Amino acid sequence: MTATKAKTWTVEEYHRMIEAGILNEDNKIELLDGRIVEMSAQTPPHAATTQRSSDFIKELLAGQAHIRTQLPITLTTSEPEPDIAVVAIDPHGYATHHPNPSEIFLLIEVSYSTLQIDRYEKAPIYSRANIAEYWVLDAVDREAYIYRHPGPQGYQSEVVLQDNAIIRMLAFPAIEINLSELFLPVL
Repeated sequence: MTATKAKTWTVEEYHRMIEAGILNEDNKIELLDGRIVEMSAQTPPHAATTQRSSDFIKELLAGQAHIRTQLPITLTTSEPEPDIAVVAIDPHGYATHHPNPSEIFLLIEVSYSTLQIDRYEKAPIYSRANIAEYWVLDAVDREAYIYRHPGPQGYQSEVVLQDNAIIRMLAFPAIEINLSELFLPVL
């Protein structure tokens, strides 16, 4: 029996498929390490946590960074759509390209049912791309996984914080964030 090998795609090939109409906005997909992966459906808690977090961070960083919600970023072998990307202000509003690692301050994934993917698949991709800081907000257990100091073998620092912790972003150390502001209120 002959073994089969899965086809991996380059970012350029992925873009050509989009331009040719093979892939479109109706396809809920992203490119992860050359694999075209179907994105998970959003539950109400996931969507609400993403909106709350995005709104809060947008207010904190007004005039200092753009906050992109569920929009693509371009890495060497991937084009994921993180729930929140804190990126440098682009005078053209990223009309000509998606943000790349040199323009990314922080990526945040909100996890309701995707904690393993966010921690063990996406974290290594973001680390290899040299994304300085990556947070996973576990909406179920109200914990934040904070990844810092990227390297080829993964992030050198992983800290798990409870929702009542205070944190500062590496790129904006003067700004304190109470993590409880990123999670939904307890009912």
